[in-house]
Amino acid sequence: MTAPTPAPPTPASPPVLTREQVLRALRLVEREGRRLPPSTVYELLYRGRRYPPRPVAELAYRLATADAQARWPYAAGHPTNALLEALDFTIVAKRPILAAGSAHDQSQAAEQQAEDLYTGRPTPTRSAEGGASTVAEPAAPYAGPPPNYNLPDALQEVFSSADELEAALAGLRRRRALLLQGPPGTGKTYLARRLAWLLLGAQDDGRIELVQFHPSYGYEDFVLGFRPGPKGQFQLVPGVLPLLCQRAAQDPERFYFLLIDELNRGNVARIFGELLVLLEPDKRGPAHALRLPYAPPEAPRFYVPANVYVIGTLNLADRSLAPLDYALRRRFAFVALRPQFGPPLQALLAAAEVPASLIEVVAERMAALNQVIAADPELGPDFEVGHSYFCAPPTPPADAKEWLRLIFEQEIGPLLADYWREQPDKAAAQLRKLLNF
Repeated sequence: MTAPTPAPPTPASPPVLTREQVLRALRLVEREGRRLPPSTVYELLYRGRRYPPRPVAELAYRLATADAQARWPYAAGHPTNALLEALDFTIVAKRPILAAGSAHDQSQAAEQQAEDLYTGRPTPTRSAEGGASTVAEPAAPYAGPPPNYNLPDALQEVFSSADELEAALAGLRRRRALLLQGPPGTGKTYLARRLAWLLLGAQDDGRIELVQFHPSYGYEDFVLGFRPGPKGQFQLVPGVLPLLCQRAAQDPERFYFLLIDELNRGNVARIFGELLVLLEPDKRGPAHALRLPYAPPEAPRFYVPANVYVIGTLNLADRSLAPLDYALRRRFAFVALRPQFGPPLQALLAAAEVPASLIEVVAERMAALNQVIAADPELGPDFEVGHSYFCAPPTPPADAKEWLRLIFEQEIGPLLADYWREQPDKAAAQLRKLLNF
């Protein structure tokens, strides 16, 4: 798949630059003292300083493309400003030149103070000569390539076997969308990131976006919607999915991942909207692009590139959540996770020098508790307690007994009280069994 040809930008079209690329251009301007062509109407406000928007965007574009002669393809004014605002930069009207001490000058000074508070600009300090010294942004530290990540690395971190990991990866490659489902505490989010690393071949979080759905999360946050600007005006701003897809379309040879935590806590049908069809493997690319409802007529159609993968997590024990509809299920491969209190967890605790007697307590008591939960007709296997409660052993090991007691009392005990809300005696009896060591 080739990257799409740049179209005239609108607030509905995802930016062709990243925020870090624009920040790199601003640092270069400050470091080298470059003089940029002045703007006529608008300015980019960053840390109390003002810059001409289009020259900054063109410099960032040249740095991103490694072409010193590259021309910024968008016109000044609204096309460039909308793109920069979508990257969370503030665009303001250019300030007129005023006589010092005038009433207008004083009001402009007050406005500048308000802008400094809004942008978080540090208060200038006085230099030895009495002048105001500027506070320079620290140079970005050099970041080398992310460390490699392969199957042996994953097997040291997760409680899944090599065959289980290979099966999950096969489903992810086949559908390009995977859902990890299981009871609470089974390491779903932890495993999702490591599956992404396995396909990336490196711990490259720069190509991973994480979002958590919740009841207030909507289509406007995920895809495209109106949001208030710095002065209260509403404007169209792309959400996390179009921004990730834009990056992936410009880099078609590498994978990009969207991790959706607690997917079923949101109104999934409303959040995805008409984009649900674009998740299918055979509906990827420009040939299947759709027009977004909020997008203006001249905006390009939206599509999901073939190199974008989605991994979601489902908590099966939350009674407040509606089951997923079949239209969504058909577009995902599903992998079930279960509590793991066997050799992998026991080896982790032993490596942390937790006494063998306490390791035995964890394995036996939790296995017995989960049998009771699974056999309860009001609960079932989806409500079993996961192993992640015990994955952070204490230091020093001498505190292990108190650590285990507090986990039982402060974390698992309240969960059981909620499970058996109508049977408090049963919850108390199970907690006593856990604490009897």
